[in-house]
Amino acid sequence: MKFSEFWLREWVNPTIDSNTLADQITMIGLEVNSIEPVAKRFTGVVIGKIVECRPHINIKNNKLFINTVDIGDKILHNIVCGAKNCRTDLIVAVATRGALLPGNLNIEAKKLFNELSEGILCSFPTLGIDGNNHDIIELPADAPIGKNIRDYLQLEDNIIDINITPNRPDCLGLLGIARDISAYNRITFEPPIIHKVLPVINDKIFIYVEVTNACPRYLGRIVKNININARTPLWMKEKLRRSGYRSIDAVVDITNYVLLELGQPTHIFDFDSIEGGILVRYAQKNEQLTLVNGNNITLASDTLVIADYNKVLAIAGILGGANSSINYSSTCNIFLECAFFNPLIITSAARRYELHTNTLYHYERGVDQNLPPLAIERVTELLVAICGGQPGPVIDRTSKRSLRQSNTINLHRKKLDRLIGHFIPNNDVNDILTSIGCKVRCILATDSWKVTAPSWRFDISIEEDLIEEIARLYGYNMIPNVPVRANLKISHFSEEALQLSRVKMLLVARGYHETIIYSFVDPKKQALFHPHQVPLVLPNPISKNMSVMRLSLWTGLIDALIYNQNRQQQRIRLFESGLRFIPDNTAEMGIRQDFMLAGVITGPRFNEHWDFDKEQPLVDFYDIKGDIEAIFDITGKLDDIEFKVQQHPALHPGQSAAIYIKNEFIGFIGMIHPELEAKLNLNSRTLVFEFLWNIVAECKSHKISNISRFPTNRRDIAIVVVDNIAVTDIINECKNVIGDQLININIFDIYHGNNIKKGFKSIAISLILQNKNNTLEEEEIAAIIEKCIFSLKSKFQAYLRNETYVSN
Repeated sequence: MKFSEFWLREWVNPTIDSNTLADQITMIGLEVNSIEPVAKRFTGVVIGKIVECRPHINIKNNKLFINTVDIGDKILHNIVCGAKNCRTDLIVAVATRGALLPGNLNIEAKKLFNELSEGILCSFPTLGIDGNNHDIIELPADAPIGKNIRDYLQLEDNIIDINITPNRPDCLGLLGIARDISAYNRITFEPPIIHKVLPVINDKIFIYVEVTNACPRYLGRIVKNININARTPLWMKEKLRRSGYRSIDAVVDITNYVLLELGQPTHIFDFDSIEGGILVRYAQKNEQLTLVNGNNITLASDTLVIADYNKVLAIAGILGGANSSINYSSTCNIFLECAFFNPLIITSAARRYELHTNTLYHYERGVDQNLPPLAIERVTELLVAICGGQPGPVIDRTSKRSLRQSNTINLHRKKLDRLIGHFIPNNDVNDILTSIGCKVRCILATDSWKVTAPSWRFDISIEEDLIEEIARLYGYNMIPNVPVRANLKISHFSEEALQLSRVKMLLVARGYHETIIYSFVDPKKQALFHPHQVPLVLPNPISKNMSVMRLSLWTGLIDALIYNQNRQQQRIRLFESGLRFIPDNTAEMGIRQDFMLAGVITGPRFNEHWDFDKEQPLVDFYDIKGDIEAIFDITGKLDDIEFKVQQHPALHPGQSAAIYIKNEFIGFIGMIHPELEAKLNLNSRTLVFEFLWNIVAECKSHKISNISRFPTNRRDIAIVVVDNIAVTDIINECKNVIGDQLININIFDIYHGNNIKKGFKSIAISLILQNKNNTLEEEEIAAIIEKCIFSLKSKFQAYLRNETYVSN
C-alpha cells in the first residue's frame, strides 16, 4: 500500500523525521518497502495565470500557442506552448528564466518559430512527478499567483510504500496505520470529522438481503441531481496520485479516496437503471452478467450478487455490471452501496471468475463490519460537496445475529511476564490495549485483565495475540537483552539416528545450495512429472499455479533451477527436504505424508578454473549417484544400497534407476527425460534424485575393531559376462564368497570392443585381501581367487577374459 507522508501526518504527527517514521512503521509490523520523494528536485517554478492565449499564425493546424502569462512580478511574460489544454484564464505552473528543472534543464529565454519564449508551462512529468499526462498542470482558480509551486503542492512530501500482512486488513486504510502509530508513540490521532449528512429528499428504494450469513450488513442511499462531470479537486487528485491511484472522474475518485481513508469499499450504481428494488441473493443457475470490463460471464449458483427485480447488477464485493454502471452523458441520479460481505464467499467467487479488483482485495482480507455507516456518510459528504446533489435517507439492512460477535479474552500477568521475559507496568498494558481499540477491565484479585477485541481486529482471538500486541507497541527495543536462564536436561544421543543437518552439511560441502519451496505447486507442471498420479487439489488456492499439493519435491526444485538458469547461472546444484502429499485411502484423512530428501544438478562438472579446459564435461548420472552414495556412506548402509533398472515417466529410460535398501524401494535417481527437458526449456541435461528420508536416517551401529598389522594383497581379475548382468550383483557375489578376508573391492574397467563377443562386456575387478590374524600365503590367496571365479562362472556363466567362452 502506498500513501502520502503528509496525508498520514494530518491524522497523526509524531515529532520525528521521515526515516524514523519509516523505521517505526516497520517495527510495528507494517514493513516499509520504500520511501521516495513525490517529485524530483527543481527550483524557480511558480504559479501563473494565462491572461491571453492565441494561436501561432505561422504554424499549421494551430498546434502552437503564444501565451501571455502573469506570474505576479508586475511583468507579463511571453511563453510559447504546444499543450492542447492551453487557454485564457488558466492557472498554471510556470518555469521562467533561471529556473532549474529535473535533468539539469536550465530555462532561458529563446526564440521559437520567430516568437520569443521566456519560459515553459509545466506538466507533471516536466517537474519529475510520476504520470503520463503531458498536458500542462491546471491549478484551481484561487491558487495564489506568484507562489512557489513546491510550497503550494506540498512537494516536499514523501510516498511511503508498505507491505500489509494478511492479518492486518485494518491497515489497508490510513485509519488503521494512524491508529498504530498513535499507540506506538503514546499520542492521540485525529481522523477527519465525519458529519452525518441529513437527507434533503425522502426517496428510498426497497432493499432485501436474502442471505444474511453472506451479507450481514447492507446500506444504501439515493442521491439525486448530481453533476456527474464535476471536476475532482486538485488536493484529492494529488492524494490519490501519491497513493498510486489514477484520477478517473469525481465520483470514482471520491470512492477511492474514502477507501484509502477508512479501508471500506463502496459502489455506485446508476439509480435510473435499477428496476423495482435491490436484492442481495445468490445467482440463479446459468444467469448471465456483462461486467463493466466488457466480459460476459455465466454465474454459478453459489455466487453472491446484487440484483434488481429483473437482472443482476453486480457480483457482490468484486465488480459491477455494465447494465447499471454510470453513464457520463446521462446519469444524474445514483444509488450508493456500502456493505459488509463474508470474506470466504467473496474470495471463492473471485477465483472462479479470475477477477482481481481493489475492492476484492479489501473484502477478501476482511473489512470492519462497523465501518459501513461511517463510510456511507463520508462518501455522501464528499459527493455533495464536489458534485452537488440531493441525498436521501440511509437505508440500513443489518442482521445483528449474523454479525461477528466480539469475544472476551482473559489475559494473565503471569503468562504475560513469562512470554515477554520483562515486566511491563499495569498502566502501560492498559494504555496499549485501549489505544488499539480494546475494551479493558483490570481484575486486581486475580492479577489479570478481561479484554474485548475491537471489531476491526480479526486476528486477536487468544491470550497470546494480546501479548504479541503489548510487546509490539511497547517496543521490542524497550525490552532489555537479558540472557535466558533455563534448567536444561541433556538428552541421550542415539548413534542410530542420523541428523538431517549432517546430511545437509555434506551436500553443501559437495556444492549444493538448500532451497525452501512452497508445498503447493502448478498442477500442469506437476502432471509432466507424475502423469498417472492424482494430486490433492486445494479448495481455495493462492493462485492457479499453486493449486495442488506436491507429489514430489522435483516440481519445486526444477522451478528454482529454471529461475536461476534464466539469470545466467549455469552450474546449479540444489536440494530440499520436506513433505510430499500422496492421496491414499489407507492413510489418516486419506493423505500419506512422506518426508523426502531430493536434489537436482545441471551444468559443468566443476566450477570454472584457469587450469581446466574451457569446454568442461557436463554432469552425468554417475555424478549424482556419487552424491547419493556419499550420503549412504555416512549411514553405514552403502553396502545395502541397490540401484535397479525401473521406469519413471519423468526420467530418461537408459539413465535412471530406482533406489532400494535391502529390497525396499525408497526413491528414484536419473536424468530428466529429453522430451520433458524440452517442454521445461531446460538449458542442458538435468539430473535429479529423491528418496524417503526416514529410512535412510536409521544408521547402522558402528563396530570398533583393531587395525590389522598384517599386509594387504591385491589381485585383479577380468571376467566376461552378458551385458544385462548388473555389476552390483557381481560385487555382492564376490563379497559373499570371500567374506571377511575381502576388505575392499573395486571395478576399475568395463570394456566392449575387440575380442569381446557382441552382447557381452568385460569387467576388470580389483580384490583387496587381508587376514586379521596372520599373513596370507600365496596358496591361500590363489584358493580364495579360484573359489571366487568358480562361483562367478556358476552363477553368471562368466569366464575369464583370457579363456575361450564355452556355452552351457
